[in-house]
Amino acid sequence: MKIGLVRRGYSATGGAEKYLLRFADAVEAAGHSVILFCDKRWPESVWKNRQTITFDSVGKSPRCFADALEKANPKSHCDLVFSLERIWNCDVFRAGDGVHAAWLERRAPFENTCKTWFRGFQKKHRELIELEKSLFSPEGNTSVICNSTMVKTEIETQFGMNGERITVIPNGFDAPERMADERAVMRQEMRDSWAVGPDKKAILFVGSGWERKGLQFAIDAVEALPDSANVRLIVAGKDKRKPRVKNTNRIHFAGPVSNLEPVYEAADSFVLPTLYDPFSNAGLEAAAYGLSVVTSDGNGLAEHIPPLSGKVVSIGNDTVDQLRTAFESLAECDRAEENRHIIREHFSTALNQKRTLSFFESRS
Repeated sequence: MKIGLVRRGYSATGGAEKYLLRFADAVEAAGHSVILFCDKRWPESVWKNRQTITFDSVGKSPRCFADALEKANPKSHCDLVFSLERIWNCDVFRAGDGVHAAWLERRAPFENTCKTWFRGFQKKHRELIELEKSLFSPEGNTSVICNSTMVKTEIETQFGMNGERITVIPNGFDAPERMADERAVMRQEMRDSWAVGPDKKAILFVGSGWERKGLQFAIDAVEALPDSANVRLIVAGKDKRKPRVKNTNRIHFAGPVSNLEPVYEAADSFVLPTLYDPFSNAGLEAAAYGLSVVTSDGNGLAEHIPPLSGKVVSIGNDTVDQLRTAFESLAECDRAEENRHIIREHFSTALNQKRTLSFFESRS
């Protein structure tokens, strides 16, 4: 079987690109082949000598790329088209970014009414919703892979798509295997760089897009803890908009981090009170390194707490209070080393690839 993979551009740090590259390797290991459809040729060092069809000068809008792909008739080049981009139609679409229409609904209560109204006239948002309507049409034939039941439900609710066309396959991640003493050295060196002593609990936030990921909620909750609390919030990442910080002694901005392994090892728990995240890779990684995960019901990963150790808060008027209570309870706990074993057993990249390939082979 020859599988056509659809992804517009390339970013060395992009999660979708890493997923696609791992999946291409798995496809070939299973005896199949791949072809990539994109608007910018990927570096030969990562895509190697695999077949590629590029659409040059198609414009920056989502619809321009979708139109170019449709015109190229991708099914004439492969047996099955698997898209990681919103396009007009394909055999299988991976909704890794969730549902754009649902994201707009979730963010509306937290922004100015005029801004929400104006967004309805912006070309990018209109095009993304138009493409979603085509992919998720009840009369269509596209099968959909979601990484959470949350996204599956959104597709069914927003577009009336038959749930039998939707398969849920969670994301996968493999933490490096390290000896305990090696991890201990890594942890101590990083905590020293943060000036976090052994008596303090380090709560970790990872990512950019701070407004969507709810960083302000986390900051307000940490600042609301009593004076006796030995807690520090570590923020790994950057954004254009700076959040409000009143107590600089409790918040440490570590900036962009190229290697997150020592950061995860140095923290005691992880927080992501996101407005919307189909299935947070950062949360999955944090659990794989033995951290309890405090996240919101707007994160697909929350479906797995429990069995993963952590807390789930709802997004609303009392989110800060819920987070503060969660932080107080976790301040009395050690790291959740059991999470390492759960991720290794149930959320490995090998299992993700196996499930996806099995799904494809059932369609051929």
